[in-house]
Amino acid sequence: MGYKKIEQYDEEVTARLIEKYRNSLSLLGENPEREGLEKTPERVAKAMQFLTQGYQLDAKAILDSAKFHEEMSEMIIVKDIEVFSLCEHHMLPFFGKAHVAYIPNGWITGLSKIARVVDVYARRLQVQERLTTQILDAIKDALNPLGVAVVIEASHLCMMMRGVQKQNSVTTTSAFFGEFEKNETRSEFSKLISSKLH
Repeated sequence: MGYKKIEQYDEEVTARLIEKYRNSLSLLGENPEREGLEKTPERVAKAMQFLTQGYQLDAKAILDSAKFHEEMSEMIIVKDIEVFSLCEHHMLPFFGKAHVAYIPNGWITGLSKIARVVDVYARRLQVQERLTTQILDAIKDALNPLGVAVVIEASHLCMMMRGVQKQNSVTTTSAFFGEFEKNETRSEFSKLISSKLH
């Protein structure tokens, strides 16, 4: 039959958001009834629900859904995970890449689950600093690893489009736990996420 994309939204929430966004357009001096804007409030209502779906997701459940017993204690890194989030101060996007590593302590998880955990917290109104530590805490709590490291590099449209208007600035945040608090392990992680091995 072919591929069919199905999107589900809370009808009550959608209806209430549509009304709010229609009012916002009017307050900004636009005509929400004109052709180009007629469906905009509905599109924005659905987009905002998609962009904040992380509030309905459970990071621990995601990690537990593919949790395997494995006797290894070597560093596992998933790097260059795309991050898209909304700054909670201006509700403008910030975007970049996350690099996540952990050292197992009897348990590993599916590699895609690490990327999903990043999305759980990125798909909320956020600050990059909190996002970094939430990812670390989720992996630490679910897997009880010997160590966890998270580094996020992102550009913030709230700095680029308004305010200070600096187009080339990149914000880097990091959080380390356990073995990654040791200089040697942290240095190995930093080299690996900086290198181009593929």
